[in-house]
Amino acid sequence: MSRAGDRRIVLALNSGSSSLKFGLFRVGEAGVERLIDGEAEGLGTPQARFSATVQGGEPVSEAAEIVTPADAARRVFALLTDRSAPAPSAVGHRIVHGGPSVRRHCVIDAAVMADLEAARVFAPLHTPPALEVVKIAQAHFKAQPHIACLDTAFHYGLPDVARRLPIAVALQANGVERYGFHGLSCESILRQLGGAVPDRLVIAHLGSGSSVTAVGRGRSIDTSMGLTPSGGVMMATRSGDLDPGLLVYLIREHGLDAAKLEAMIDRQSGMKGVSGLSGDMRQLREASGNADADLAVRMFVYSVRKQIAAMAAALEGVDLLVFTGGIGENDAQTRDEIRAGLIWLGDVRMEVLPANEDEQIARHAWALQPDLSHRR
Repeated sequence: MSRAGDRRIVLALNSGSSSLKFGLFRVGEAGVERLIDGEAEGLGTPQARFSATVQGGEPVSEAAEIVTPADAARRVFALLTDRSAPAPSAVGHRIVHGGPSVRRHCVIDAAVMADLEAARVFAPLHTPPALEVVKIAQAHFKAQPHIACLDTAFHYGLPDVARRLPIAVALQANGVERYGFHGLSCESILRQLGGAVPDRLVIAHLGSGSSVTAVGRGRSIDTSMGLTPSGGVMMATRSGDLDPGLLVYLIREHGLDAAKLEAMIDRQSGMKGVSGLSGDMRQLREASGNADADLAVRMFVYSVRKQIAAMAAALEGVDLLVFTGGIGENDAQTRDEIRAGLIWLGDVRMEVLPANEDEQIARHAWALQPDLSHRR
């Protein structure tokens, strides 16, 4: 249905495993106006903080004892009340993985919620806290529609050579294939480029979670993450791609079960595992003289560089390389080190653009919410 001239308030909730980003927007056909945004980060640690920027008001920055994303959501709702913010007409939620049944952005009803619950197994680090936030928000905003905005949706329709995994057909039942992630970030990059989207675009979303995506003529044709958000490049605490024989070895020789393997792959590996110090690039850069920290940084750079080269092969060249995400946007040294090993690609244009995931969530929620005009 057309929403021309229709401007509504939308709340976007972008939950991670240890953070919650949020934004309250006024959304219409002409664009998006940001009213309030912020983040609760470092959840469950002594470094937990809550911050917010309020249009026309005093900013918020405080140390906070917030343990879970659900706790953070309650703090967001309290902020909206304290600042007399307008009530949203819809609430959009970032859902990392919808599994085989939820492939498109959609209104969350009982059937969708059941499918999302079933998809927990594909992203156990991200989906459980996100669904807890959905439930808390549904209880707080009972009358408003809640919209699932899928990080996998952008990659739906990958070519078969990229989508299929090299395993027996019988094992590919129940949605075992490449999904790809950071789709909301990729969507936001294409929106920012507008009519200037080149035929061969590589998007390097680099942050706590990192991925590299090949976009051919506006469509995702390959991406570094696979069935889960654990694969692809080396990340802050996630291993990225590993020799599958290593996992068999750890099971057989060291007695690791599924829970221990999951903890190792998602929470104890990556830059944190290599450095023995931290998965935070800023802390690793500051650890001058620490050989393991230096190695972790160099391995991250090397891993990203290889994936960019792989996506260049998939596209048969690169017209534009976009860096985004926390590291991609803010760490010029890391960008330069990655690019230094890609000189052989030729004169490739590079841009740094923000990953406006929250705005994308707000846009989808505005477009997908049911027509509530009859309730007014």
